[in-house]
Amino acid sequence: MHVLVVEDEARIAQAIKRSLEGQSYAVDIVRDGDSGFSHSRGSDYDVIILDRMLPGSMDGLTICKRLRAERIDTPILVLTALGDVDDRVEGLRAGADDYLAKPFSMQELIARVQALLRRPRKAIGATVKVADLEIQMETFEVSRGGASIELSAREFKLLRYLAYNLGQTVTKESIISHVWDGNANILPNTVEVYVGYLRRKIDKAYSDKPQLIHTIRGFGYRLGDHVV
Repeated sequence: MHVLVVEDEARIAQAIKRSLEGQSYAVDIVRDGDSGFSHSRGSDYDVIILDRMLPGSMDGLTICKRLRAERIDTPILVLTALGDVDDRVEGLRAGADDYLAKPFSMQELIARVQALLRRPRKAIGATVKVADLEIQMETFEVSRGGASIELSAREFKLLRYLAYNLGQTVTKESIISHVWDGNANILPNTVEVYVGYLRRKIDKAYSDKPQLIHTIRGFGYRLGDHVV
């Protein structure tokens, strides 16, 4: 899983990064509101940890409001030294999914991140359909034309990530961050191998049907029912 930390206090940011990497998450850090907003919009993160008070033209709540206005539904955990009830309510109304007052324990932060990751993304339902391919996101069942397709846990995780980004091209680096949790020992060739496994089961086994997993040369892969 890929986490963005927007925190201007270097000591706190590095402590969060170490703790999350210890749980096999890939972590990026930025230290001002403008960079935080840019990264939140332009990259694919599973959770954003966002300090409320930030240098730059935007504070944390402004970033929340603007992301939600743009229909970006990435779960957001707001960190703040302001722990009053009114402050928490204001943060939640701005679009945050959770609110954690400083000082906090890393154990609690990790638990809250894990809880956010368990929540279904608003932009995708329990079942994803691409042509006659059906992916049951919660029960891990996959079928095409009504025929069941058996996938390994890693193959399903890769397919699910492609489904979360349906119709969009994802890079090998992004796949490694999400499917292998940023494991530095995973090589791009490993991604090619697993995409090949999926293709054999989803496309080549149904050669009379449209291809659904596409290679976008020089960029990555895309799941969809037509070539762009």
